[in-house]
Amino acid sequence: MSAILVAGTFILLLVRLYDLQITNYSHYQTLSEDNRVRVLPVAPTRGLIVDRNGEILADNTPNYQLVVTPSQVKDMSALIESLSVFIDIKEHELERFKKTVKRQQSFQQTPLKFNLSDEEVAKFAVNQHRYGGVEIAAHSTRYYPQKNSFAHALGYVGRINEKELSRLDKQKYQGTSHVGKLGIEKRYEKDLHGEVGFQHVEINAQGRSLRVLKTQPSTPGMDIQLSLIAPLQEVAQDALGEENGAIVAIDPNNGDVLAFVSKPNYDPNLFVNGIGQIAYSALRDDKHRPLFNRALVGQYPPGSTVKPIVALAGLQYGLTWPEKTMYAGPFFQLPGKARKYRDWKKGGHGLVNMNSAIAQSCDVYFYELGDQLGIDRMHEFLTQFNLGSVTNLDTVGEVKGLMPSSSWKRSARGQPWYPGETVITSIGQGYMLTTPLQLAVMTAYIANHGSMYQPRFVRATRAAGTFKFDQRQPVPMSNVKVDNESYWQAIEKAMISVVHAPNGTARRIGLDAPYKIAGKTGTAQVFSIAQDEEYDVDTTPKHLQDHALFVAYAPVDNPIIALAVVVENGGSGSGTAAPVARKILDAYLLDGEKLEGKQIVSR
Repeated sequence: MSAILVAGTFILLLVRLYDLQITNYSHYQTLSEDNRVRVLPVAPTRGLIVDRNGEILADNTPNYQLVVTPSQVKDMSALIESLSVFIDIKEHELERFKKTVKRQQSFQQTPLKFNLSDEEVAKFAVNQHRYGGVEIAAHSTRYYPQKNSFAHALGYVGRINEKELSRLDKQKYQGTSHVGKLGIEKRYEKDLHGEVGFQHVEINAQGRSLRVLKTQPSTPGMDIQLSLIAPLQEVAQDALGEENGAIVAIDPNNGDVLAFVSKPNYDPNLFVNGIGQIAYSALRDDKHRPLFNRALVGQYPPGSTVKPIVALAGLQYGLTWPEKTMYAGPFFQLPGKARKYRDWKKGGHGLVNMNSAIAQSCDVYFYELGDQLGIDRMHEFLTQFNLGSVTNLDTVGEVKGLMPSSSWKRSARGQPWYPGETVITSIGQGYMLTTPLQLAVMTAYIANHGSMYQPRFVRATRAAGTFKFDQRQPVPMSNVKVDNESYWQAIEKAMISVVHAPNGTARRIGLDAPYKIAGKTGTAQVFSIAQDEEYDVDTTPKHLQDHALFVAYAPVDNPIIALAVVVENGGSGSGTAAPVARKILDAYLLDGEKLEGKQIVSR
């Protein structure tokens, strides 16, 4: 009997052995492989961002991170306390690590500390045998070599947060810890990111990597070539000096943004791997608001910079003509009203026509013309210059400003529109608000006599593994509808007088100019002045002083640059903003060789 049982057991063992070794060999071999092979994502290299001449504005630099695999750590608190002895782990880094651990699977590596110093790497290497589940991993991190100069154009990348994690494609972002947060980095995230790769890595019982069995390389993101010119950007920033403000310069022939300055600014490198609370509070609470993108989001009364297109509206609607004259006294009054709308010139300008009214920036001339136009015709005509609408510059966060109308006021304020509001709108005050970017686009429209291309930062892209940038075609915007070309010529002639005529408000910048400039000054009030009071710059606090503005294009015969300058609380447009513009025009038109010449970089 016992012999039969032994024989039976032996037969069962043989059957099971056959099942394991023959019938289901492949299945159990796969399970075995899975137990010792781990598939790890390989993050793609982020694409470079270069200026028009190939100067690198956003780069990738190698760094070392301390990464932890939570499933291999028995006591995380004890581990971190022990590591802190020789690695400086900040409180915000620890908080970020804990949040990341909670949202990831326990077998995934989680960065505890970015940008390890050489000393920290050396100390950990000596002690690594004591820390199961902890490794040093080499990564590349975003670096902005120009630091502050392009902060408001480029934006920056930063650590992926929970909200972003929920909307990002988890498959594509395996192994990626950073994403574009602002500016071009965010707008072109899809192009810059690239495609994730994978490595099949053999691991030991302790979870340590032994060797790479198979690799599917990642695909780097596309390189992006901007229209910005780094040396011109530096000139523009320096031209503002210690003042706060914004400058936008555009090529009217294709919409290329040549310079894009918002000052003060900040170093975007601070945000890449997480900015500390103290450093962030210092930026956030700075009274000069360095984080505020004035060129894109700043909304300013345009002041007299809009007078040329108000005059153009007068021509289009047949309300005035270049030779028509009027007597411009010290103030304007609406019929039957006591309120006086004063001219900036105390004694008035006397007899003026359209050309001299623009050249001398005569307020009374435009008060009367604006009253004749009415707010709704002014709204209809001026919105053709993209005032009150976003320009669709290829970035994120642009605001549209405000080109008011009677229907807007009824809708937004629940009130009727008053004639006095039309009067002040005609000189760019009241409800009217524009961004420096919009003013630059408006000026480019004038330079082109009614046509314009959508402003753009990115002019070309280059796929990974290729050497040539593929140019992007400019996109036309809607044309301004004007019945007669002579209207444009009359406006241009008047804007030339602003700079080159003996009585032009910006004559000081035109005295020795070797090229012809068409421009317009603007001085925008920050607060209202009572009828019986006068503005006194000497007794007015700096933050309440007028904004200084200037718009211009050059050379007039063949415009290749149109720009807008806004100097916050800078005083007069002629005294402060116009000289800033002249420096930029000189750099672009006279020192072209210094701005060009560098070769496009290769990856």
